[in-house]
Amino acid sequence: MQLDDIDLLDPMRFEQSVPHEWFTYLRHNAPVYKHAEPGGPGFWVITRYTDVVQVNRDGQTYSSEQSRGGVVAMEDAAAASDLTAQGRMMLTMDAPDHTRYRSLVNRGFTPRMINMLGSHIREMVVKILQAALEKRDVDFVVEVASELPLQVIAEMLGVPFEDRHKLFEWSNRMIGSRDPEYAVSQEKVQQAAIEMYMYSNELAKKRREEPRDDIVTALLKADANGDSLSEMDFNVFFLLLAVAGNETTRNALSHGIHALIDHPKQYRKLAENPALCAPATEEILRWASPVMYFRRNVTKDTEVRGQKIKAGDKVSIWYISADRDEDVFENPFTFDIARSPNEHVAFGGGGPHFCLGASLARMEISILLEELTKRVGSIEQTGEVKRLRSNFINGLKHLPVRLTPSAKAGH
Repeated sequence: MQLDDIDLLDPMRFEQSVPHEWFTYLRHNAPVYKHAEPGGPGFWVITRYTDVVQVNRDGQTYSSEQSRGGVVAMEDAAAASDLTAQGRMMLTMDAPDHTRYRSLVNRGFTPRMINMLGSHIREMVVKILQAALEKRDVDFVVEVASELPLQVIAEMLGVPFEDRHKLFEWSNRMIGSRDPEYAVSQEKVQQAAIEMYMYSNELAKKRREEPRDDIVTALLKADANGDSLSEMDFNVFFLLLAVAGNETTRNALSHGIHALIDHPKQYRKLAENPALCAPATEEILRWASPVMYFRRNVTKDTEVRGQKIKAGDKVSIWYISADRDEDVFENPFTFDIARSPNEHVAFGGGGPHFCLGASLARMEISILLEELTKRVGSIEQTGEVKRLRSNFINGLKHLPVRLTPSAKAGH
């Protein structure tokens, strides 16, 4: 292999599988690499764990600010603004704006708020699994992995149960617009954002009139200093939560079950020892790395591993590579539900942009594993896995399976 063989801008290559051989080559031979781009200045590719974590945590040198190019597209500044065209998103802010905004939205993600959802999440999981077991043959992505985070986000945001698929459809339109199954025009991507804003506006209006003990009410209240989210702040956060909270957990669950199908001994081990659900959740997150990279924009001349990086350069930090770094993870290409330690960077590896919903995602995955292994004796893949055409989201669109009830499940 040569460096010229690597094209991280080709989403069709990622549709076949994650090109782990490229990332392994880069980690070993060019851990800080200037990747060419058609008609552009190129961008830096950072693939080793320690460097990814260092860049991720240094928000002063490596900016997320939308005005500098944002965090999504490497090659297309217009595409980078797809999700934020109507307003500013927490993902694309630097301190001090990011610090203020994050302190306001953190109120919706306190341990108390998340724990309030715990028993609801278990009820949702049980119903979803019972419906799947009655059918036996299901598309795990569509009928289980998508359904759970949708129901959880709907519950959190006070979206009526019957409206939850609107979130799914809007989310797919915005995130999957380069995938042939979800492909829509740029106009329709923007339209999805507008529809979501209109919906969140209506929801906020209802909560202002009739406050509840829920996350939306907490988000809309002023803090001790009288600071609160503006109408547009709330709309943009609603969009971020609906898209990020739905897509990432859906894909972690899908990859996790696919890995357990490929490693039936690990599934049996998990069924025999439910205490392994917590470490299994961490291994699924490492294995899946649902967001493959984020972009950062360099504010001042700097250096990584002796490579001089100039102010104004674009940098991409590849979590999907860091989570397979041989210097950090023993046998990184082995799926091991008992792996310990497991300091993966699926949630960003610390720093100001550490995933706000990390504890919620962990709870959803862990509860699903507990209830699945109680009820399902075996899972067999019955058709082809279909991946999302994206070099940004590590997504599965379809995973056809047959579920066989466990003898002890009482079915």
